[in-house]
Amino acid sequence: MGAEQKLYKKLKESTPQIIWNRVENLSIPGMPDLLGYNTNGHFFTVELKVTKGRKIRFSPHQIAFHVTHPNNTFIIAEALGPRALNRFQMFRGSCIMELTGRGLELEACCLGLEAIQKFLYQLGA
Repeated sequence: MGAEQKLYKKLKESTPQIIWNRVENLSIPGMPDLLGYNTNGHFFTVELKVTKGRKIRFSPHQIAFHVTHPNNTFIIAEALGPRALNRFQMFRGSCIMELTGRGLELEACCLGLEAIQKFLYQLGA
């Protein structure tokens, strides 16, 4: 199982009230990994990233997607390694250019799976 698949499993287990659909789409380059639907009837997308350092790598298509779709899009990063201060961080898709440049030094909108869960549950409320 790959690192992003493991992150998806952790996210899915920690958010049982969200319906998740993994997007395996070759026709739309850059499409985020997940389409989520919460109990408020709110759709959103999530790009999953796993990194061993501070830098997060995105394809040009992923950057273009988030620039073109700045609302209701999110990036969840899992920092691996013993020096990772905040293992799970979530960023708004609209911040992708800053995230590309600054990596995990950029201030996240949520830190930790519990905070991410609460944030996603309240979307659209």
